Amino acid sequence: MQSRHFIAIVAFTLVLLGVPYSGRAAEAVSFAAADGVIVFADYYPAGAKAKPLILLFHQAGSNRGEYATIAPALVTLGFNVLAVDQRSGGRLWGQANQTVEHLGRSTDYDTALRDLEAALQWAKASGESGPILVWGSSYSAALVFLLAARHPGEVAAVLAFSPGEYLGTSSSVRQAAAQLSLPIFVTSARDAEEIAAAKDILAKSPSSDKFQFVPQSAGVHGSSTLRPDRNPQGAEENWSAVKTFLLGRKFSSP
Repeated sequence: MQSRHFIAIVAFTLVLLGVPYSGRAAEAVSFAAADGVIVFADYYPAGAKAKPLILLFHQAGSNRGEYATIAPALVTLGFNVLAVDQRSGGRLWGQANQTVEHLGRSTDYDTALRDLEAALQWAKASGESGPILVWGSSYSAALVFLLAARHPGEVAAVLAFSPGEYLGTSSSVRQAAAQLSLPIFVTSARDAEEIAAAKDILAKSPSSDKFQFVPQSAGVHGSSTLRPDRNPQGAEENWSAVKTFLLGRKFSSP
């Protein structure tokens, strides 16, 4: 047991240093949203399907490459991971968004909620029996609140990186948060406006298990705050807060 724990720590440290992940390769998967749009994703298995699963959603103009170093780090912590290309995205990180390419265009943020719902359905249909956590970045950090509110009992926790009222209805994210009593983690860049937006959304939730992390060293917009190549001064501090949230509680299965 101690040996496996040591290996996990080493693997996690290597990921944070930018060393390529040497575990099981990600599996390319695809599934259809309710309106027929084909959604592409990468599945990173940590082991048995009874382990907790984290659904990762990217920011605007982006793709699942946003999680190329983050997803393997989560695997070393014992989580199965699905990193999704939503239909609102682009070519950041030097790679294409396959869902956008297949569709032929990038859509508005609100419509991408269908892809988040499709990922949740994929998880249940593929035999994942552990708790399902949803994780959003920027616009998808707004959408994960709507996803959890629309599917009560199916989502075990919400992690939102730089959430805000980015959607078509000005208060829709706060309205969704007001329906959530599950564990919630929010963080943002070291930016007064972002910090205030995250605080306002979190305040609406009646959850007794909610936490806002405000980075003291450095923080950048979205999930990129965990990437040393984007946040060299603050990635480690931000990771420490995320690990405390993920490993410090037992999430409930659906």
